[in-house]
Amino acid sequence: MEPPAADAVRAYAAKTRENAGQLAAVLEDIATNGLPSVEERTPCEELRRCTRTVVHVPLVLLLGC
Repeated sequence: MEPPAADAVRAYAAKTRENAGQLAAVLEDIATNGLPSVEERTPCEELRRCTRTVVHVPLVLLLGC
């Protein structure tokens, strides 16, 4: 593999690892504290507009949106 391609793969792996860590933290918080009340939740429409879909898509599914 050419060095620029290897660098791109490493960068992608690092970003994927970071996203997985963020998702794990959210899931651990939900496991510890439960889901927030309906009044405290972010509306589904707002979550759908989020540009960081890698983290938010599972949350949308989890919240039943």
